[in-house]
Amino acid sequence: MIPSVANNSVSVYLGGLSCDPLHPFALDLNLNKPCSSASLFWNCKGRRKRENSIIMASSCRTNNFLRHVESMKLHPSGAGHISHLNAVILGESLATEEDDFVLPSEGFASQANVQSPEQYLKMYKRSIEDPAGFWSEIASEFYWKQKWGDKVCDENFDVRKGNIKIEWFKGGITNICYNCLDRNVERGLGDKVAIYWEGNEPGLDGTLTYTQLLHQVCQLANCLKDIGVKKGDAVIIYLPMLMELPIAMLACARIGAVHSVVFAGFSAESLAQRITDCKPKVVITCNAVKRGPKAIHLKDIVDAAIDDSAQNGVSVDVCLVYENPWAMKRVDTKWKEGHDIWWQDVVPNYPNTCPVEWVDAEDPLFLLYTSGSTGKPKGVLHTTGGYMVYTATTFKYAFDYKPSDIYWCTADCGWITGHSYVTYGPMLNGASVVVYEGLMVEGWRMILHGWHYHLLEEDKPRSHHKPRKSMKHANLREGLIPNRDFERKLNKLILLPSKSKCNFVQEALYRPRKSMKQATLTKAPNYPDAGRCWDIVDKFKVTIFYTAPTLVRSLMRDGDSFVTRYSRKSLRVLGSVGEPINPSAWRWFYNVVGDSRCPISDTWWQTETGGFMITPLPGAWPQKPGSATFPFFGVQPVIVDEKGVEIEGECSGYLCVKKSWPGAFRTLYGDHERYETTYFKPFEGFYFSGDGCSRDKDGYHWLTGRVDDVINVSGHRIGTAEVESALVSHPQCAEAAVVGVEHEVKGQGIYAFVTIVDGVPYSEQLRKDLVLTVRKQIGAFAAPDKIHWAPGLPKTRSGKIMRRILRKIASRQLDELGDISTLADPNVVNQLIELADS
Repeated sequence: MIPSVANNSVSVYLGGLSCDPLHPFALDLNLNKPCSSASLFWNCKGRRKRENSIIMASSCRTNNFLRHVESMKLHPSGAGHISHLNAVILGESLATEEDDFVLPSEGFASQANVQSPEQYLKMYKRSIEDPAGFWSEIASEFYWKQKWGDKVCDENFDVRKGNIKIEWFKGGITNICYNCLDRNVERGLGDKVAIYWEGNEPGLDGTLTYTQLLHQVCQLANCLKDIGVKKGDAVIIYLPMLMELPIAMLACARIGAVHSVVFAGFSAESLAQRITDCKPKVVITCNAVKRGPKAIHLKDIVDAAIDDSAQNGVSVDVCLVYENPWAMKRVDTKWKEGHDIWWQDVVPNYPNTCPVEWVDAEDPLFLLYTSGSTGKPKGVLHTTGGYMVYTATTFKYAFDYKPSDIYWCTADCGWITGHSYVTYGPMLNGASVVVYEGLMVEGWRMILHGWHYHLLEEDKPRSHHKPRKSMKHANLREGLIPNRDFERKLNKLILLPSKSKCNFVQEALYRPRKSMKQATLTKAPNYPDAGRCWDIVDKFKVTIFYTAPTLVRSLMRDGDSFVTRYSRKSLRVLGSVGEPINPSAWRWFYNVVGDSRCPISDTWWQTETGGFMITPLPGAWPQKPGSATFPFFGVQPVIVDEKGVEIEGECSGYLCVKKSWPGAFRTLYGDHERYETTYFKPFEGFYFSGDGCSRDKDGYHWLTGRVDDVINVSGHRIGTAEVESALVSHPQCAEAAVVGVEHEVKGQGIYAFVTIVDGVPYSEQLRKDLVLTVRKQIGAFAAPDKIHWAPGLPKTRSGKIMRRILRKIASRQLDELGDISTLADPNVVNQLIELADS
């Protein structure tokens, strides 16, 4: 529902009320009457109290595909404050904590790529009714050596009708590297900066123009061809966020090789699994990388992985190693003559031009492995043409991209976000991209992985796979700290951000025990302090900033001062990715980081979808804090019940998609049966996302988390994200993760792991207050049965919370934790076990 204002009245447009989707039913409500139904409807405390006429109207349905977005009409741009409406115009701070609308300002909307709900509806309607025409028109903006055939899309989404098949632009011949680089140079963008690179250490940076980037990509492409890499061959890339990472991706694409980027933080075992599965001709890595002050020896990990895969019958011909001199000297790098090659010794010697390998739109572009809770990783396969068109289009509209923008996505290219929205999507639009080498996820325990082991030296060595029942004491250089005090003492080590570079770590390690009482542990997500983000924003004049809720919450915890001491005046659009962002974090992101003037593109999508599926379009319609809002062009989301029946109107259920979209993945590498079983058999006729979703009365979509993270308490289906959001709204709660545990009465109980704000002591009163907060915001049925104090949460190196591990801890199934070596900090698990009964 979107209000439009004229003559002191508001017309409330309710979705799903008319057979004509572009002419919704309107209720004109007088705002001059303090007790009018409009006041009740818009006031956050009275929104549950609707008049019978509104309830009856809301229950009306249509069978039109636009029924959940048909309420889009002109927004009150420039109207200022609207009496009795709980809404603000972009540029004003959010003052309340419930169901605010943030309306686009007239100045922003007038310059936006999509300027109104009407424009969106016109484009969306065409994308659904005429997908071939809609996407062909957009695809024609790119270079095709040969145009596709008459059939733009050929699909089968229903397992009952045969094998699942998705094809877009088949027969079309193109190359995504050519469209990212050569096409932009030919358009006169050769001197435009393609990559602004910021190193781990402040002051270490670099740039590449589109011409320079093209030349370096061609040199590496020629090198790979000389090694023997051909079209269709796999290449594994195990690199940190150096400029050489996107260079390697583009070089593979240029010669038709299939790249598989593995996040340079995965263990040797995880890397070996991927090598064994895709059988690469070459592994590209570097000798080491700095994570904060600590050097990680990546080459050693690769060596171990290659040896492991060789034992499984898969050998790798060549390991191409980039020397990262800021992390490790060449002479200190372990070397295998005849197998290892230094990048700097060979790649610069090749010509800076390389012929393009033209490929079919349905030829594979890359493999990206996603880990399940058990079993081998799934190799998600994306092809070239549809992915190219879709990522470019989603980037352009979801971020309201302009040629003058400086764009920074904090994701690593080891994840789908780094593929679609660091490399391909931005460069297909000719954007200038910031690439940051440093670590952008929460926790010094993650940054100082390994250093933490020094702090946790035990008297007897133990396997990290086997949780310890007790830790009598930990050796901290200057003495032994009793177990009951260990976590509090550890959280009071001095890590002063004012110390230069690594000195503060050494100071923490060597500081006498008696002074630990005076300090706090800096859990900033950045190095050397929590202001690094905004220092980079100011340095490069970043206009679009795209990051994860984990980072946002971490920055919230560190306080506003790290943000407000920087200008950030260049920012105009913010973005969120990776998990549902709780409303309180959304408001902080909007109010503090964006100074209440930057819309937030809170995007929902997946590795499998290739690009955004449900996302705000800045300037097009009002936003609600925490909601992904409406579907992108060509996407038809549906919410179904347990039986796969589509639910209309306001509801909660399983999020599925009907009909294909160009960016959809085509299969799981080498396992099409698993592809169909996992994604298309649960609800026949639909793609099943695995996520839960609620749609409110206004048609806005709210992601509730993975369906295996939905807890059924006495018949109430409760999304973990909803309970977590309530907990985090408490001023002393920094982060929370909720899982379900067996309950002999309720079926399932709610078990909450809670990280509190630095300096706040654990207490029974705080525990009661947190439970009361959930009771007040959601209801007594959602109150946690257990609050488990958590100094940290088990996360992947991308910041994803591993709830599988939390469920095992909550259920006391400690012998079933599995491999925790791929966590950002495996020691968190032991800490949680120690505090289980506290």
